[in-house]
Amino acid sequence: MDDFLIDTHCHLDDPLFTADFDEVMQRSGQAGVKAIVIPAVEAASFERTMACARRIEGGYFALGIHPMYVPMAKPEDLHTLERYLELTLDDPRLVAVGEIGLDFFVPALRTPELEEKQIFFYNEQLKLAQKFELPVLLHVRRSQDLILKYARRYDAVRGIAHAFNGSFQQAERFLSFGYKLGMGGAMTFTRAKQIRRLATQLPLDAFVLETDAPDIPPAWLHGSCENPARNEPCHLARIADTMAALREIPVAELISTTGRAAMEVLPRLALGA
Repeated sequence: MDDFLIDTHCHLDDPLFTADFDEVMQRSGQAGVKAIVIPAVEAASFERTMACARRIEGGYFALGIHPMYVPMAKPEDLHTLERYLELTLDDPRLVAVGEIGLDFFVPALRTPELEEKQIFFYNEQLKLAQKFELPVLLHVRRSQDLILKYARRYDAVRGIAHAFNGSFQQAERFLSFGYKLGMGGAMTFTRAKQIRRLATQLPLDAFVLETDAPDIPPAWLHGSCENPARNEPCHLARIADTMAALREIPVAELISTTGRAAMEVLPRLALGA
């Protein structure tokens, strides 16, 4: 699987893809994307996420409660997550617990009560990842240090720091814990100087590729900042081209190395190779 593109983070089950799903998948295949990891965001979406992954060849899923959905979540949702992980543990399409983490960027999530609730849900989901020996897909927006503080308590848990935009020091700490860093559309903007420095100066095997579609549209989709076009998994090919150009290496080398990195950190991907 390491000789073709792996989208390690794509919300393909989003309703924005419902009307033209088959066309989206056709464009994705034509672009060389052969594996897509679809993370859930809330307990109510678990069935939809799994059904979407099972609908396509090369579809994989992760189950978790996203920090932006924590305000609406109830403690019993964690029991629901645990039950679904137990039921799907033998399904080779299950690759991780996710999307989980912390978000201290959105103002509405930064109240003391919601920050505490986010931390509670994040920690409990790390426990489940350790229990079921699964990696995690981490949402780390403006929260890298606290994410790391809790992650280090679970030495056996590895995963991906999705849409990474931290410092070199934070990146090195994630790597020392066995995590990979997700690189996607944000890297394609010339103004994203810190992300582009990370993308070129850290070892290539530190990275995996992702789109986060329909979110984080790359630079070429921004006809206007107010109304960017919908992101799709097919754009992963051009994201790979951009990163290869920044590193001044052949794109085939970039695809191969990031593909191996994805299978290293999400071992169940390798079973489907």
